[in-house]
Amino acid sequence: MKLVRYGPVGQEKPGLIDSAGTLRDLSGRLPDIDGAALAPERLAALQAVDPATLPAVSGSPRLGPPLTGIGKIVAVGLNYSDHAAEAGLPVPSEPILFMKATTAISGPHDPVIIPKDSVKTDWEVELTIVIGSVARHVAERDALRYVAGYMICNDVSERAYQIERQGQWVKGKSCDTFAPLGPWLVTTDEIPDPQSLSMWLDVNDERMQAGSTATMIFGVAQLVSYISQFMTLMPGDIIPTGTPPGVGLGFKPPRFLKPGDVMRLGIEGLGEQRQDCVAREV
Repeated sequence: MKLVRYGPVGQEKPGLIDSAGTLRDLSGRLPDIDGAALAPERLAALQAVDPATLPAVSGSPRLGPPLTGIGKIVAVGLNYSDHAAEAGLPVPSEPILFMKATTAISGPHDPVIIPKDSVKTDWEVELTIVIGSVARHVAERDALRYVAGYMICNDVSERAYQIERQGQWVKGKSCDTFAPLGPWLVTTDEIPDPQSLSMWLDVNDERMQAGSTATMIFGVAQLVSYISQFMTLMPGDIIPTGTPPGVGLGFKPPRFLKPGDVMRLGIEGLGEQRQDCVAREV
């Protein structure tokens, strides 16, 4: 299934995209798409519903983040060896983890706000894992059982805040609108192999990133297992898994986002995003 949330900010309704690409309303079946809705038995019940029996949604409403009530964003850094190289950093021997504030979450086509005084705002297309069951000390061979689905995250990053200011990466990763999610949450039955998905990102129609999840250093199962050794993963938690090369920091000289720029990005099977970059007004 392709699960979505649509409507104005703060008033989103649950929906799904049927096989013909039509948006169908799910609000008669569940109150919202959150961690509770991702339980295996709840997803199985939804999969048993004939989409043709659900009301079609007219027009082209705004798409919000396809999941609400996200408890935590546990992100993975430098998970592509060629991206580590362009950043001038060694390939990690185990996953590098950082947190990203949930207040950074926005819809897949909402504007990205360039922070006040920022000159180094950057882009990162990332496959994102959505946890569906409580995971603690999960063995790698069992890890995919705890995954409800996948979606796209543009892990927008302010490099000066991230690298040049003291402390952890979280400061450069957590500004408002720095985590566009969606357009939809695709359940695992539609993505049988998350390690073979092409991915790309354009800025102003110029291809910046082109890669594949096949070149991840640590795959989806490894990451779920690894992270669950350090913290409990709850239904609705998400894990952006790193980005391929082509980020602005890696260009010589570096290239960063400015108001008026337009980002487009996508991952095979997971749809596409589009964001206009705007200046912060207050």
